[in-house]
Amino acid sequence: MNRNKREKEYYSIDVGDSTFMVLKRYQNLRPIGSGAQGIVCSAYDHNLERNVAIKKLSRPFQNQTHAKRAYRELVLMKCVNHKNIIGLLNVFTPQKTLEEFQDVYIVMELMDANLCQVIQMELDHERLSYLLYQMLCGIKHLHSAGIIHRDLKPSNIVVKSDCTLKILDFGLARTAATGLLMTPYVVTRYYRAPEVILGMGYQANVDVWSVGCIMAEMVRGSVLFPGTDHIDQWNKVIEQLGTPSQEFLMKLNQSVRTYVENRPRYAGYSFEKLFPDVLFPADSEHNKLKASQARDLLSKMLVIDASKRISVDEALQHPYINVWYDPTEVEAPPPAITDKQLDEREHTVEEWKELIYKEVLDWEERTKNGVIRGQPASIGKWRFLTTPHTILNEVNCSHNTAT
Repeated sequence: MNRNKREKEYYSIDVGDSTFMVLKRYQNLRPIGSGAQGIVCSAYDHNLERNVAIKKLSRPFQNQTHAKRAYRELVLMKCVNHKNIIGLLNVFTPQKTLEEFQDVYIVMELMDANLCQVIQMELDHERLSYLLYQMLCGIKHLHSAGIIHRDLKPSNIVVKSDCTLKILDFGLARTAATGLLMTPYVVTRYYRAPEVILGMGYQANVDVWSVGCIMAEMVRGSVLFPGTDHIDQWNKVIEQLGTPSQEFLMKLNQSVRTYVENRPRYAGYSFEKLFPDVLFPADSEHNKLKASQARDLLSKMLVIDASKRISVDEALQHPYINVWYDPTEVEAPPPAITDKQLDEREHTVEEWKELIYKEVLDWEERTKNGVIRGQPASIGKWRFLTTPHTILNEVNCSHNTAT
């Protein structure tokens, strides 16, 4: 495409504190969220004749960590296609050459609210268990491709008014997960598993801990482990769940173990005390869902020692969840990840920049001969009692922002 023709396809518009340079097909841009990874706005796509979300990645080439995360997000979004993972509709850059390249725009399905906003609503057992079921389906799909999230949180999970849920991002690249005594407290870690906080090895059920924290917050209406930093985060966990066994402590590296062993010992509380019946909705007649089942699921997910924690597959078979079990959702074919060394890759910023530019050009090449419409709209189970616009206007997420 020649330079002049390309320039005529784009226009500039201020969105909040940022300037977006977008294709003319996208109109009526409105800011809807911002976070460490970028600024998100809603827009109307005249080509697809639907509302979409556009994310402008925040300074993707300012350092290797940002560049690696931008590359990882783009590669994974291009590969993954599941009803409980946000769908990629387009990716573009207004710059015309690799030398000029500096901005990446990702166009996604537009949802009605993030889970922070839903947490403030009173949910019955059906809606609560259905939202958790969808979370677990999305996580299982990522795991089937070898993607372990490790950073699930309410701000990165979005819903539609019909109770359809989608996971919005792909979590931490491996190099971004560092331990208790190493990194400054930059972003929310309320939902990160003990093995991530403590810099241990981890397995797929690291994400089950996060689901447990999110479920607890949906039941209580407040964050379960609101640590102010890494160390306070760990203290909040053991104050409520109790100091873990010596068997667990022996799995820690020496410096972290010394610190943990020198903390006061806590007995912790029973799950009946942490989650009394009064916090739960009335038992469900239709699906026989009960507070006791929800509490049992929490007790199996919120286990400090990952070797004793329930797996994603086990959680999907739990009586509180498996009422929704659909093999086409749970056992969807795994995504084919084209880059097998995705998490192990290490490059200079310039090398990352070139890799990302190639991915953007590859998308343009794949889509120029036909419109990609993304995933078909899924049909959820219900409408929430409140309209999405009311949810968005009345409820703010105090501890997280959309990314």
